[in-house]
Amino acid sequence: MGLVKKMNLANKITISRILATPVFLFFLIPGWFGQFFGLDQWGRYVAAVIFVVASVTDMVDGKIARKQNMVTELGKFLDPIADKLLVTSALIALIKTDNLSVWAVFIIIAREFIVTGFRIIAAGRGVVIAADKWGKIKTVVQIIAIVAILIRNFPISLVTDFPVGMVLMYIAVVLTIISGVNYIAKNVQVLN
Repeated sequence: MGLVKKMNLANKITISRILATPVFLFFLIPGWFGQFFGLDQWGRYVAAVIFVVASVTDMVDGKIARKQNMVTELGKFLDPIADKLLVTSALIALIKTDNLSVWAVFIIIAREFIVTGFRIIAAGRGVVIAADKWGKIKTVVQIIAIVAILIRNFPISLVTDFPVGMVLMYIAVVLTIISGVNYIAKNVQVLN
């Protein structure tokens, strides 16, 4: 508890995102306990709200840290972990709940491992590699796709059966490949 008291606001927000991930999963995949309480019906909507709030905290903690000069080594360490825990847990859960393609999830997670590997090598050499526009666009499309799948394309589903969330997810996969190739091409020198 003493460690939490010593953390700055930005790091506390990041920790809250990590703690939100199992709560998100509980509502999305409630299992017997959730079924007993009827969470299957509305749990997806609660999961979607938790996911959106947690995703927004990713922008908030970074802005607070930079604006109030609260950037710490702990924050640099925890922030990418929090992001990857939230998104990868959502993607893996959607394989079970919505038959999301294992290949789509594999491509997205593989790109994250590759980029993280590059960042670890660069950090060891004192180089910081910032996210580029392709990575940011990919992230936004991924988040929108996940939310659309979670809420089963509502309110568009009232008008048509067009699978908006799945189409957006495949667009996110294409953007994942583009951003990954771009990232490697721009930063390949860290491997020398």
